[in-house]
Amino acid sequence: MTQATTDTGTGKRLTGYAHGGGCACKIPPGELEEVVSGLDAVPGSPNGELVIGLDTGDDAAVVRLPGSPDGLAAVATADFFTPVVDDPYDWGRIAAANALSDVYAVGGRPLVAVNLLAWPRDVLPFDLAREVLRGGLDVAALAGCHVGGGHSVDDPEPKYGMAVTGVADPARLLRNDTGRPGVPLTLTKPLGIGVLNNRHKATGEVFEHAVATMTELNADASAAALAAGAVCATDVTGFGLLGHLCKMARASGVTAVVDAAAVPYLDGARESLRAGYVSGGTRRNLDWVAPHTDFGGAGEEERLLLADAQTSGGLLIAGEIPGAPVIGELVPAGAHPLVVR
Repeated sequence: MTQATTDTGTGKRLTGYAHGGGCACKIPPGELEEVVSGLDAVPGSPNGELVIGLDTGDDAAVVRLPGSPDGLAAVATADFFTPVVDDPYDWGRIAAANALSDVYAVGGRPLVAVNLLAWPRDVLPFDLAREVLRGGLDVAALAGCHVGGGHSVDDPEPKYGMAVTGVADPARLLRNDTGRPGVPLTLTKPLGIGVLNNRHKATGEVFEHAVATMTELNADASAAALAAGAVCATDVTGFGLLGHLCKMARASGVTAVVDAAAVPYLDGARESLRAGYVSGGTRRNLDWVAPHTDFGGAGEEERLLLADAQTSGGLLIAGEIPGAPVIGELVPAGAHPLVVR
């Protein structure tokens, strides 16, 4: 753990320009469901068949390509957020990895991305914006994904992310509505990113292991899930483990049972939570899942950690993946979509 040294030239750290940080800034899941309710696809005959759309709030849209000689489907997604760390290069890397994750979460392979940049041009120097874009470019290169320009706006609050297009085999997709009873639940990255990021924003402490976790691509996890024959998955981001798992359980018509003792956490996560570094996004996540969850004997600390708003988290896979911890299982639908034991 080190102290932040990045100088914006304004006497204010980069995270100080954001009202929140990373995926913790997402609109709460309950409010978002109300906004998109009834916004079904417009009737007609668009070019291509929509395989994954808005219905269950999955990670990316998937459209079967008519006339494709190899039968591939196109995958499309977009993701952006406010600064989650003070280092602009790391912020760019994290935001790019997070956007690419949506493609991996449905079993796809990213092909091309475009940048989405909002920047307070009269406040923050463009040298910092260049570093953000450089970070995104470097992570996209690691993913074998082209970056072809993008779009920018003058905004009082800096934001960065990507719109990503990829391809997938429509017969081998990972969806959030295909979970079945009797299947274990696997998590490919530890939780605790949210509380560590909130501590970083408040104190300037740099948690290099959290940055390493957020910049790790979910490419290998996605490939392992497909190789294991998994058909159900989602990534764990702003809605927290419980929020994304609740959406999966409801969409699949099952109950998800979480073994709280088996869930892995980043070093320092519990200590940061006990010190009070809990984001508003995490508390909103917990408020949303609470009516749908049997928490058993789990106390507030455990509940908040399980609802911790992640940024560029891992994949939550219905299936057993080599090297990744099993944190629970799917069972026949019961009184609650979620059970914590």
